[in-house]
Amino acid sequence: MASRLNPYISFDGNAREAMEFYRDVLGGELTVSTFGEFQPPDAPGGDKIMHAMLETPSGFTLMGADTPPGQPYNRGDNISVSLSGDDSDELRGYWEKLSAESNVAVPLEKQMWGDEFGMCVDRFGITWMVNISGA
Repeated sequence: MASRLNPYISFDGNAREAMEFYRDVLGGELTVSTFGEFQPPDAPGGDKIMHAMLETPSGFTLMGADTPPGQPYNRGDNISVSLSGDDSDELRGYWEKLSAESNVAVPLEKQMWGDEFGMCVDRFGITWMVNISGA
């Protein structure tokens, strides 16, 4: 898979409703994973969306998730830019440049879902997420 660049929207607990709305508007296939799929069944917020991806017939990709408990949600600045794919060298190169002189919120490392993921806010205040697909 080639690397992708697309918007990633954070929601305040209504990601499923929003992503289903965007699917109705734009068409396409929506895939959804909940926090509950990756934590104990009795953990709070298990039904909330950890990651959703809408791929449309027009070639648009829109991703989103509910803001995790304990993290701030700020309406109006809740959109990030996501770089994802399986070309590790290419994506690491982007990460190295983006994360230089940035505030690294999540170091680029293997995550519980099996991919390598990192998140930073660059020197211009833009939040970037880099996800390198696992084997």
